[in-house]
Amino acid sequence: MSDHRTYKKIEMVGSSPDSTDDAIRNALAECRKTVKNMDWFEVVNTRGHIDEKGEVGHFQVTIKIGFRIDQS
Repeated sequence: MSDHRTYKKIEMVGSSPDSTDDAIRNALAECRKTVKNMDWFEVVNTRGHIDEKGEVGHFQVTIKIGFRIDQS
């Protein structure tokens, strides 16, 4: 058996009223419910919503998550 692995990437968007870190964690937590063998993530995009007071309403982060494909 080879040590080479095959990965697949999916894109998720997480949001949080508190921080970009929490937005990333929220996306990973939701993904973890259905995706196995997650290994890494990369932040692709960061944006947010401005509320009626002109302040940050929430943060939104797009991430790509890499996970290993089972080699049965």
